Amino acid sequence: MNDQLELNMDAYLPLRDVVFNTLREAILRGDLVAGERLMELQLAAKLGVSRTPIREAIRMLEQEGLAITIPRKGAIVAGMTEKDMQDVLEIREALEELSVQVACDKITDEEIAELQKNMKNFEHSLKSGDLKKMAQADVEFHDVIYRATDNPKLISMLNNLREQMYRYRVEYLKNPQNHEQLLQEHEAIYRGIVEKDKAAVTAMIRKHISNQVDVVKHIIREQEK
Repeated sequence: MNDQLELNMDAYLPLRDVVFNTLREAILRGDLVAGERLMELQLAAKLGVSRTPIREAIRMLEQEGLAITIPRKGAIVAGMTEKDMQDVLEIREALEELSVQVACDKITDEEIAELQKNMKNFEHSLKSGDLKKMAQADVEFHDVIYRATDNPKLISMLNNLREQMYRYRVEYLKNPQNHEQLLQEHEAIYRGIVEKDKAAVTAMIRKHISNQVDVVKHIIREQEK
């Protein structure tokens, strides 16, 4: 167990969410490595909490694909696999294409202004070097598009998928060489929706996700060597 593991307290969050965020960030930083056991008693002692929030946090990690439970062994940190990444991003591509097409028809002037604002916020977040801020700003940009569909079922599906692809989003953002391309893609997505050019924005979303697949696939292969 990594000695650097400390609880990131937040008075506004339930304890299980605080534990979840602490463990998630430790996994994404690499402080907790693939295959490492997530033992409830040890984590509870290390973080100074009871086993209940640890157990709840591990279930939340499993929903994001960051942990898996193995019979008779317990929970361990999940490794990234090409198959899992491909499955998640394949579904994301189909749903994202649908969302931008519907958004072209339904987006309001207020939502267009919010989309532009979040596009700028994402650009500013890249300068911070804070991966958590970058990932959140990226999520917020896409969230405006989802809301613009005015389709609660589609939004719910995309939100559930967002948890599963959080790890891949962070891996992609870790390399500053990807940032300029991301900015250009966000700009093209924004412009396509504003101009209601369904063909152009659909092609850009496809490219946006394909680029992420290629980069993360390379990262996974390097880690497996």
